Amino acid sequence: MSIITRFAPSPTGRLHVGNARTALFCALYAKANGGQFMLRLDDTDAERSTEAFAQGIIEDLAWLGLPHDLTAKQSDRFDAYDEAFEKLKDMGLVYACYETPDELDLKRKRQRARGKPPVYDRAALELSDDEKAKLEAEGRTPHWRFKLSGNKVSWQDLVRGDQLVDTSSLSDPVLVRADGTYLYTLPSVVDDLDFNITHIIRGEDHVTNSAAQIELIMALAGQDAIIPVFAHHPLLVMADGSALSKRLGSLSLESLREDGIDPMSINSLIARLGTPDPVETHSDMAALIAGFDLTRLGRAPARFDPAELQRLNVKLLQHLPFERVADKLSHLGVTYEDEQAGMLFWDTVKGNIDRLEDAVGLWQIIQGPVESVIDAEDRDYLDMALACLPAEPWDETSWSSWTSELKQSTGRKGKELFMPLRKAMTGQSHGPEMKNLLLLIGPTHVKNRLEG
Repeated sequence: MSIITRFAPSPTGRLHVGNARTALFCALYAKANGGQFMLRLDDTDAERSTEAFAQGIIEDLAWLGLPHDLTAKQSDRFDAYDEAFEKLKDMGLVYACYETPDELDLKRKRQRARGKPPVYDRAALELSDDEKAKLEAEGRTPHWRFKLSGNKVSWQDLVRGDQLVDTSSLSDPVLVRADGTYLYTLPSVVDDLDFNITHIIRGEDHVTNSAAQIELIMALAGQDAIIPVFAHHPLLVMADGSALSKRLGSLSLESLREDGIDPMSINSLIARLGTPDPVETHSDMAALIAGFDLTRLGRAPARFDPAELQRLNVKLLQHLPFERVADKLSHLGVTYEDEQAGMLFWDTVKGNIDRLEDAVGLWQIIQGPVESVIDAEDRDYLDMALACLPAEPWDETSWSSWTSELKQSTGRKGKELFMPLRKAMTGQSHGPEMKNLLLLIGPTHVKNRLEG
């Protein structure tokens, strides 16, 4: 059996780290098992779904490095849902309900007040044809519910283990709204059947839904239907245990990308959160795929700390090879004579940046113009430094030979020896190693800056 997983976001907003984690799990599981990863856009909510959000989701997944093998949009598949709905009607498994949202809410409040679970009472099944006609004459249009069996539904969950849901404790799920539009449940089941989805990996907030969906699968495909394997993972919370939803704006992938976070920093973190495995930086997906195991996930909510993501991002940047950042640096305007010069620049600056965009400021220091910082008491010393600059062409030994000669001739050492040179050449009192900066800045700029 070829494994097919699906990530099914609604294009009503951009992806954030919470649903990106689900997408990552789906992609990693498929690739680790030689299968396929499907992106299915659940866009049946015509009022809230937009093409801009759909395109944004595709861009977010591509940025994360999660290319999908298959794609579908539910808005293209209404004929299939209509056919499935009519089949359920013919089987007597859906029924029309006429309660308004306010009436349903009042029923639930009464049930809670009596200490009963707020489960739909199936009052609509008692309506006569005349009563239905009267309600429709009043202008009411029905919503349609799927009639659950009232039996217990069980499955072996890859994360949660043995699961058992008594459907008699559930409300019959609404499949079609009063305006004729479909809710999530029926289109999701039809798509899972039609696209041969083998594994459904999603948040634990869908556990109860799974029981109703299993009954729908058996209704549409027969009692011997192959049920997808379920894996319901714990949801992300903030480091202090608060809900992730309070921070979704700042934790959208779009926002994190704008903040200079590398996508592999996000993948490396969220792939291991909630497991006993240490979080390590990975520069590509291969290592994550090789080490991925859904059964390693615990049952407790996984805590997401933006500060940990930032630390991981810095660590990742410091270990990335030049070829992984070359195109991005070029896009940022960091250009160089040849690949060797680019490699020297990256090796020089990567230990001094928190995000890739920080490299631009260091590049500007190298290219100039730079306002040299020269203290009055260092003017004579810098004149001596200018006079004994190493012979050209410079190489990796030029800085040490130059400063050794200055140390011998002036008696200066340590900060007194190096700091005036750094401030004059870079305009700053801190930064990357001067041995490489000397080569990158080059003789002409060095001489000009030492002269002030």
